[in-house]
Amino acid sequence: MKKCIITLLVVVGLVSCDKKEEGDFADYLVATPITMSLEDFKNSVDIVAPRPINESGKIYVYENYIFVNDKYKGVHVIDNSDPASPQKVSFIKIAGNVDISIKGNFLYADSLTDLMVLDISEINAIRIVNRLEDVLRDNIVWPIADIYEYDGIDYENEILVGWDVKIESRLISEVNNRFDDQIFLAEAVNDVQVGQGGSLARFKIVNDYLYAVDSHTINVFDISDLENPRDLEDVYAGFDIETIFNRGNNLFLGSMRGMYIYDISSPATPTFISEFQHGTACDPVVVDGDYAYVTLRGGNNCGATESGLFIVDISDLTSPVLATSYAMDEPYGLGIKDNKLFICDGKSGLKIYDKTDIENLVSLNHYENIITFDVIPMNESLIMIGDEILHQYRYLDNDIELISSMNLN
Repeated sequence: MKKCIITLLVVVGLVSCDKKEEGDFADYLVATPITMSLEDFKNSVDIVAPRPINESGKIYVYENYIFVNDKYKGVHVIDNSDPASPQKVSFIKIAGNVDISIKGNFLYADSLTDLMVLDISEINAIRIVNRLEDVLRDNIVWPIADIYEYDGIDYENEILVGWDVKIESRLISEVNNRFDDQIFLAEAVNDVQVGQGGSLARFKIVNDYLYAVDSHTINVFDISDLENPRDLEDVYAGFDIETIFNRGNNLFLGSMRGMYIYDISSPATPTFISEFQHGTACDPVVVDGDYAYVTLRGGNNCGATESGLFIVDISDLTSPVLATSYAMDEPYGLGIKDNKLFICDGKSGLKIYDKTDIENLVSLNHYENIITFDVIPMNESLIMIGDEILHQYRYLDNDIELISSMNLN
């Protein structure tokens, strides 16, 4: 993380400086902390009426409902009984929330370092049934930014619940003088129905266990008693972990450094199998057959300068190797349905490929006029989130067709 931030700040400063005639200022991504009192944080979970979304995050599907994360603020509940006309039901206020997972009508959500358990069996009368405090010990999510304005936080009485990131013009000399302080802060399924998240998820339920990854740890919970999860021993898993994907008895962790593969044959104690290193970039991973599909997003504080799709041969789990790669613009989430590969390429839209021959991906369509973040390929439809809009598509033989677009504002 230290090396990553140094590289980005120097590059941004030099590039932006060249663009300004006076040569003294540059544009930086500045993250300002969002805080609340400790007392308010402990009483911050509530179920309220639907409201406009502030910043759309991850999506999750359970039965006829779609859950959309409102970054650091909570979860929007949407009735999707009629995909052509989805309806907002409620908003679950959860301070510091970015991830959820659901099994058997129990919703598990992070609230910074706490794990919340909610009963959603009555969707119009959701109940909080449990709160496990300080079990997600390294769960603070750091945004992509050049500068973190952390001065002025009263750590004895306040808690950091999120970040507001904006582009601001700053004196290059002042930014350079604060490198050291900035760097140290940054270091600082069985017969019960289980929902489905997108490729950017950090929560994953496999049978009677919930796996929640933070920057370097797999947090393991026994949820055989759905209302009362048991916090088990954490497993150290590497550095800069961002996402988790499951296939059979294996977990695939996407990190800024590469992909880690873990064996969960003994589910309470995930065991390291191997890793695939790809340098330094932000990425999720999905797996299909003998291949793992990894998107790498450059041009940010992850360190990479180029973006792309990496296809990794995992036929031998102990020795994953790169099979091929393709250039992308700014990819985020991705998903697979049969031979269709869906890639959310940020502002470049949704790209659809036939992946029958991985050495020669065939473009089926490119929806260019939308901003995309993540997708969930369901059996009957594709669900996608991006730019505060929820899109749903039906599958065609060699394409998809829009069912509805719901503005969440």
